[in-house]
This record gives sequence, structure tokens and C-alpha cells, in this order.
Amino acid sequence: MRTADFDFSLPDELIAQFPPAARASSRLLYLDGASGQLADRQFTDLPTYLRRGDVLVFNDTRVIKARLFGRKASGGQLELLVERVTGEHEALAFIRASHAPQPGSTLTIADALTVTVLAREADLYRLRFDTDASVLDVLEQYGALPLPPYIERAADGSDDARYQTVYARHPGAVAAPTAGLHFDDAMLAQLDAMGVVRAHVTLHVGAGTFQPVRVDNIADHTMHSERYTIPQTTVDAIAFAKANGSRVMAVGTTSLRALESAAQSGELLAGEDETHIFITPGYQFKVVQRLLTNFHLPKSTLLMLVSAFAGFDATRQAYAHAIAERYRFFSYGDAMLIERNNHGI
Repeated sequence: MRTADFDFSLPDELIAQFPPAARASSRLLYLDGASGQLADRQFTDLPTYLRRGDVLVFNDTRVIKARLFGRKASGGQLELLVERVTGEHEALAFIRASHAPQPGSTLTIADALTVTVLAREADLYRLRFDTDASVLDVLEQYGALPLPPYIERAADGSDDARYQTVYARHPGAVAAPTAGLHFDDAMLAQLDAMGVVRAHVTLHVGAGTFQPVRVDNIADHTMHSERYTIPQTTVDAIAFAKANGSRVMAVGTTSLRALESAAQSGELLAGEDETHIFITPGYQFKVVQRLLTNFHLPKSTLLMLVSAFAGFDATRQAYAHAIAERYRFFSYGDAMLIERNNHGI
């Protein structure tokens, strides 16, 4: 397929610049991928689509304050975006500066500490933080939350809470698993009372999630890599649900990618690994029957994943409907609940 097949025109005013007043006050578009049936609902209606024994798999990664500001030894200003923490004092990062820093050079961050450029690896730089504090501690003290590039404002104090799921536990993501942003404690308590099973994976979302596909033929795209962990308790919960006729729902594309990556052998396996899985129409899903997700960028790998899950035609029709009905798009936008289309057309 061609990248252009996944393009669409989106009015700028539908790109959500702020979160809704309350987490669960978003709208919910229901899509049955097999029939193409659509229903306009509210996110608070989600429990009506669930039953006792169903498993919801959440990504419990926590967004780190990955954006730092500083200067080179020459005095030139720079912006640093940590893509991945690789050790107690090392990280991979993007650097925005008038001239690219050279390996061996030092950078001053927040007028408080130095960072040594160890090497360049494609678009990223391997850095060493020259301080006794860990990289995560440095980011927490001096960093800023890295809002997505389509949010045209700086992060403020409210984003520190709202661009984070209420169940976030393991720091390491530079972008939120946004389908989870709609859940509040009251909704989770309601699901628990219904007997819906909550399970978790951890996938540290990288900045690559925002990158459009730049090749013409999607088969030529090189997928970014992300680290994930799947606990045995999640594997066991999914196995029990399937044995008893219950359904598995991934809360977000990141949860889905982790589960499908860990099931490439045909069996879902617990453990920690790296994934660069690129899910496009024609992919045969092994674990997940339902997907809760937000609305995604044109020409993005996430839109291709949704098209594989719901079916290409059904996805195009759903997005056209969402635009016509003025749904809010992207990270702070509204949600979709999708029933899998096993044929993907």
C-alpha cells in the first residue's frame, strides 16, 4: 500500500490543544470493523460495552520530563529531548541546535550540570550526564514535559498531571499512551465492581510515535524501536479470559503493539524485549479482539495499525464521520472503541 492511502484532511480546529475539563468527559466513537457500524457515544458509556471477565490491558508507563534546555561551550543555545534512558547516567537524545555538537564536546544544561556527547547514532546522540544524580532525577528536577509537536503551546503545570494516566507507574516514556488518559479513578472502580479484569504491560513510548511515514511504499518504512515488558500475571489473565470466552481489549496502540510483539511465536510470552513491529493492513492479530484508541495523525504508523485492526475502508469511513461530527483529534482528543475486523478490508 502507499503512504498516500492513509492521508486525510483535518481542520486545524479539531486538533485538541488542551485536555477536556474532566478525564472521562471525552466522546467515544464505536466502530464495528466487520460491519462498519458506527455509534456516537460518550466515554462514560464504555462500561456498557464490557462484561464480567473481559480483560483490559493498560500500558502503565510514566511520561518523563524529557525536554531540557542548555547551551554549547560556544554559548549557542540548544534544546535536548531525551528519547530513551539507557543507564543510570546515560541516555539517547535528539538535540536541536544551530550547529550539531561533536562527539567529545560538553553541553551545559539549565546552568546546573554538564553533559558529554559520547557519539552520534543516526538522528540521536548518546549522552553521559556528568553528575552523581541519575538521569531520571535530573529530568525530574530540570526537565519539562514533552508535549506532542502538534500542541502549539508550552507545557504548564496542569499538563504534568493530565498528560499522564492515573495508573502510570514505570518512568521512561517521552509520550503518553493517550487512550489511557480518558480513565479516571471512578471509571476504574466501576470496572472493578463489574468484574472486568485489569492487566498491565509497560511499553516506553518513544518520540518516533509522532513521525510520519516518509516513503511512498509503506513496505519500505523502517519502524522505530521501543522497549516493553509483559508480566506473567497479564499472560495468565489473557489465557484465562480466552479459555472462558471473554474478550481482550488493548487500551491503546502501545498495549496492542506490546502484546502482539510478544506473541509472534504464536504463544503470548511474558518477559522484556525490544519491539519494532510495524502493523499494516493484512496483519493477522494473535491476541487482541478490541482496541480503545484515540484519533491518529495522517500518514502515521498508528493510523496504519488502526486500519489493519478495523479494516481499511471502515477506518476511512470512521475518520470521515469523526471529522464531520467534530470529534477532537490526537493526544488530548476523543476516543474510539473498535471491534476487530478479521479480514482487514
